[in-house]
Amino acid sequence: MADSASLKIGITCYPSVGGSGILATTLGEELAALGHEIHFISYERPFRLPSDTARIYFHPVEINSYGLFKYPDYTLPLSVKLAEVSRDHGLDLIHAHYAVPHATAALLARDMLPEHRRPKVVTTLHGTDTTLLGRDAGYGPAIRHALEAADGVTTVSAFLRAETQRLIGVKRPIEVIHNFFTPRLGVADDQFLLFHSSNLRPVKRVDLVLAAFAQVEPHTSKLLILAGGDFSAFQADVVRLGLTDRVIVRENITAIEDYLQAVDLGLFASESESFCLSILEAMAFACPSVSTSVGGIPEVIADGESGLLTPVGDPRALAAAATALLADPARRARLGAAAELRAREKFSAPIIVERYLNFYHAVCGAGTLRDGAGL
Repeated sequence: MADSASLKIGITCYPSVGGSGILATTLGEELAALGHEIHFISYERPFRLPSDTARIYFHPVEINSYGLFKYPDYTLPLSVKLAEVSRDHGLDLIHAHYAVPHATAALLARDMLPEHRRPKVVTTLHGTDTTLLGRDAGYGPAIRHALEAADGVTTVSAFLRAETQRLIGVKRPIEVIHNFFTPRLGVADDQFLLFHSSNLRPVKRVDLVLAAFAQVEPHTSKLLILAGGDFSAFQADVVRLGLTDRVIVRENITAIEDYLQAVDLGLFASESESFCLSILEAMAFACPSVSTSVGGIPEVIADGESGLLTPVGDPRALAAAATALLADPARRARLGAAAELRAREKFSAPIIVERYLNFYHAVCGAGTLRDGAGL
């Protein structure tokens, strides 16, 4: 067994969208960041697994459909691949997420190898492998055997541990290790995370956002850009301004909430804007913004109360306002709380949808759509 600073770990999980696969993938990334060597083994690359992370490797399992079998078998090909990867890379441990088929395959893989080269097997139960399959007479005994034979078993909650013991009758110790979530953006605990979100059109003046950010203290902050398009046109600006290590770009993100929970301050330099939904999205997460005072933005941000407004085309003013807020956490917190309240009281879905419905009814009541006119 290698020492704790250099473990070689195999992880097998379901690669599709779902909590168990997300947890397994994120755990692998965190372990790799700590210096461990991580090998993912599955029939597809886990959907959140990056393709260029140091010390992370993916080994696909080939599944053949033989006429002999009514249904394609996955457990045996997975066990063979787990044994191959363990043998070729000297795995210290296989972490199987879900009892069926992953823990069963991991145990079979372990038994294929010579005793002195066998990895330890840890099984994590995530829910339905206990609460659903554990009740099934066709699976329950196999799950019980897999749990009893593993070198270690964990569950993601005390509730699931109790259910596993109750439904499956497992007597061995089970460790409770909860799920976790930390946005992996490369931002240190003592750094601020500013953000900009837009479709990158010229009117958004991303060049001025970058110019303003370049004037913010480099050792205390990074800038996250959630780009609704191709950011490559601005890479030259990033390099010219010396921001290569300070700008984080994520393109075409749909789950924006995952990022907004981590940001400290929005930064916007639009030269024309009818509303700016990105500012409102940040407000909903108690994040104030520094923005140009243009178009409909003053209707969204109450200047000095829920954010700060600066003149159009002035990156120095943007930088100064952002720096002032970063240096004053109490004021930033007050603005953030006011921004969240303003978002809820003026721009929440119940309020705005009701206004649309009232307008629809008013239009219909006025007879505008009578007799199919305009169709």
